[in-house]
Formats: sequence, structure tokens, C-alpha cells
Amino acid sequence: MKAITVVPGDPGQVRVEEVQDAKPAQGELLVEGLLLGLCGTDADIVEEGYGWVPPGQQRLLLGHESLGSVRDAPPGSGFAPGDLVAGIVRRPDPVPCEPCAHGSWDFCSNGRYTERGIKELDGYGSQLWRIEPEYAIKLDPRLGDCGVLLEPASVLAKAWEQIDRFVTRAPLRPKTVLVTGAGPIGLLAALMGAQRALDVHVLDVNGDEPKAQLVKDLGATFHVGSLDDAEVTPELIVDTTGHGPLVFDLTGKVAPSGVICLTGIASDSRRTPVPLDESNKEMVLENTVMFGSVNANRRNFEQAAEALADADLRWLRRLITRKVPLSGFTPEFLHKRPEDVKVVVDLQA
Repeated sequence: MKAITVVPGDPGQVRVEEVQDAKPAQGELLVEGLLLGLCGTDADIVEEGYGWVPPGQQRLLLGHESLGSVRDAPPGSGFAPGDLVAGIVRRPDPVPCEPCAHGSWDFCSNGRYTERGIKELDGYGSQLWRIEPEYAIKLDPRLGDCGVLLEPASVLAKAWEQIDRFVTRAPLRPKTVLVTGAGPIGLLAALMGAQRALDVHVLDVNGDEPKAQLVKDLGATFHVGSLDDAEVTPELIVDTTGHGPLVFDLTGKVAPSGVICLTGIASDSRRTPVPLDESNKEMVLENTVMFGSVNANRRNFEQAAEALADADLRWLRRLITRKVPLSGFTPEFLHKRPEDVKVVVDLQA
């Protein structure tokens, strides 16, 4: 079968090559890979050296945003041939630590977790892949290609689950959310905010289509420019940019007793002075919560599957703006064009 393999940190080593099918293990599903979503993590693996090859291997099979169709399923697995599925990314550490032992590997406390396509496990960027049933998520077949959005949606499902917990600390019902950044993560954050019947605002540095129209078609408000250009005082903020100076400015933007969720990580290592004392003062005096959220557990993947199934499929389809063939895959595909939202790889082309 064909697969995308890489050597982390060496863009010249990206290959589409014939690889041996993973050895079948008892009880695993055999899945025909349909689509593979690309994101900034993949670019960081290829170009910046983020990521770890599996022990004993020289190369990593890329890909963590998956979509496939079950080809073979063992009896009693809960799956059948033809089921549309996506794979969970993270696996618990072998010790395991207390969170991993309770199924919360997204809160792994010792860092010994593994991740498919990222950390010591081969990914989903192949024409066939195998997976344990407990790490596979069955999708509504109506989703079709949109099922490839499950992994990024799971990150937001976890973020919103945590936000929902934090807002219970004060007898205030949030009405407004500001999402900073209008990439795939930002748009999915906005979708889930709209599904909660919140007044959703999205801020981006530019007003390029189709992002602006996607936001408007959610019934949300699109703002372009700096934080000052978003003339709203939200009780909730979801940042998807990871831009350090902006993150600290958010403490002065959120309403009293507000919640700020950070989901982005910037690759830029430049140092920028920020008024930490002032930010600290604002957070203390206003009872502000700021927290980070990464990855997701099985419960969050299931929540994300429900959110996608409840969404307008015509809207979801517009998030996938470019489909590229596996046979012609190059590192260039890891970088979006101005009109791109989500780029996916057709694993059968």
C-alpha cells in the first residue's frame, strides 16, 4: 500500500512510498483510508523536527486527522464493513499515570503518552490502516468527507466541555463568545458556540473569503483587524492563534468573571514584551479564568461526532477547500493558499 512517510525536520525526506501493511493484531479493525486532513502540526513535524519516529524505525508515517471505511471487523467489535470511522490520536502511557488510567490520556501527567502520526506511533496517512476498536469512532454516514474534520472538532469539543465547567463557578449565564482566529479550529469553535445559542463573534487579521462568509452563515459576526476592532465585551473567549501578545491583551477584553480558553500554539519564537503585572491585576480583580486545552479523549471525540452530525452539512463541506492526491503529495501541500480553509489528502488518488 502507499503511504506518506517523513523524517521529522527534513522536508527533503517526504515520500509517498510503498510500505508493508501493519501486522494484524487480534481484535483490530482493518480500515481503508479515504481522506487525511493536514494541519500546522504536520508542517511542524516535517519542517521543524517536532514529532518522534516509532522505536526501531527510521521514518514516521504521517497523519493524525483521519477518515476511513471499515473493510474488516472482528465479531463483537461493534463495527461492520462499510462503517465510516475516524481514529483517536493519543494513546495512554504504559505506566499508566493516574489520568491515563482513567481514560483521560489528554491530561497525561508524565508525558509518556504516544500519538499516531506524531509521537512514536505511525499515523493514518496510508491507503490501509489498522486500529483497535476502542480507539475508533463510528461516524454518521451522512457526513461523508466531512468526517475528516472529527479530530480538529474533538479539540474544540474538549475546550467547550472545560469552558462549560468553569462558567458554573459564578451565577452568570454567558451570552457572548469571541473567537480569535478564523482557521479550521476557529471556525469549529464558532460552530459549537452557535450550537450553544451564544452570540458568536470571530476576529481575524484579514477579511479573506471564504472565512468571512462562513462566519456570517453561522449567524455570527465577523471582525477584521486588531482586538480593538472587535467592539464587543464577551464573557467567553476562545483563542486559536497562540499569538503571545494577543493572549495577554485578552485579559483586558473579557468581561468580569469571564473565561479565556487557549487552544493555539505559535511556532514563532520571537520575544515580545508584555505587561504581565497589569494582566495579572486585571485577572485577579475581575475573577478571570485563563486556561489551556490540548488534545482530546474518547468522550470528546464522541461529542465532536455529535456536533458535526448536528451541523449544516452544506456549511461543513465548505470548510474543505482543497483536496490533493496522495500520489502527487509534496511538502508544498502543508502550506495553505490564501483561499484555503482545510486541505485534505485523497488517499485513494
